[in-house]
Amino acid sequence: MRCPRCGCLEDKVMETRVSREGDTIRRRRECLECEFRFTTRESVVPAELIVVKRDGSREEFDPDKLRAGIRRACWKRSVSEAQMDEMVGGIIRDLLALQTREIGSREVGERAMEAIRKVDEVAYVRFASVYRSFRSVAEFVHEVQNLSGLQDHPPADRTPADDDPDAAP
Repeated sequence: MRCPRCGCLEDKVMETRVSREGDTIRRRRECLECEFRFTTRESVVPAELIVVKRDGSREEFDPDKLRAGIRRACWKRSVSEAQMDEMVGGIIRDLLALQTREIGSREVGERAMEAIRKVDEVAYVRFASVYRSFRSVAEFVHEVQNLSGLQDHPPADRTPADDDPDAAP
């Protein structure tokens, strides 16, 4: 494995961990040249799975793209790398269980949003705002209201009369 700092190809594995599901291996490595420590992940790449994009183009499914999107959404949140690995692994297992060669990008995105929502609501809203291309604050607020269950219910300290400007005080 090439060192990300100096480019040396010689390293030693310091620690190896297998995910709970057994589908990902995480290795901590140390470069023998500059002693920089870095992490690598190994997983099975489902080469049979093709993602059909919104514009109709097709590309091979890339778990690293999915992981990168989840990582960006979870940035500076209390979501561990192991939790992110579990989310990605779960999504991949679900997609493979569909037993279809082609899957829409919308399906991948919706599954990712659901997995993130179960772990961290703030990360979910971040992911949703990019995935659904929010164009206004109103769309953002609408998603937060849906998430918190406020969409169809007035706040507890408000009554329907609070919304009526002609109601007597």
